[in-house]
Amino acid sequence: MVNGPDIGVLALQGDVREHVAALESVGARAVPVTDAAGLGRVDGLVIPGGESTTISMLAIRWGLMDPLRAAVRDQMPMYGSCAGMILLADTVLDGRADQQPIGGIDMVVRRNAFGRQVDSFEADVTFPAVGPDPLRAVFIRAPWVESIGPSVEVLASVPAAAGDRIVAVRAGSLLATSFHPELTGDHRVHALFVDIVARAI
Repeated sequence: MVNGPDIGVLALQGDVREHVAALESVGARAVPVTDAAGLGRVDGLVIPGGESTTISMLAIRWGLMDPLRAAVRDQMPMYGSCAGMILLADTVLDGRADQQPIGGIDMVVRRNAFGRQVDSFEADVTFPAVGPDPLRAVFIRAPWVESIGPSVEVLASVPAAAGDRIVAVRAGSLLATSFHPELTGDHRVHALFVDIVARAI
């Protein structure tokens, strides 16, 4: 029986079903969110991977961008994976001129930092916030975090040619990863987010 919090998955574009399944597997009631009314009925929100520019443009077109920003200001817990990380960043590098982030996390994120689709990869990531065992992470046209402000905690990094790159952060009730935990059978990141939501309500 599901008795966890009600968590929405922003269903404008991207891997919505995978996040719904992952959230339900760790005890949340997960529902797709496509409008402001739906946003108002959930305790937390996942912003899935996909194409950050498309998600941004659809959020504006469907009248969701302002409600999303208001929800961040009201401290609704949100988790962004890949494109979701980009959308939760206060500053985005290499984005389109008309791309608008939701914001909320004091960080600078570089879009498609790890390369094109052909450069996608998997790696074992040390992520102490979800336990001692490494987390298998899937990176698909993934961003990385260039810099963070003092309110942001680094949760995980991976080695890269120019040095370690930040791939997971938390700022209060906001969580973001540059990888896709919904694409593996390991749902510890989703369990962490469900716990964040549960503690906030």
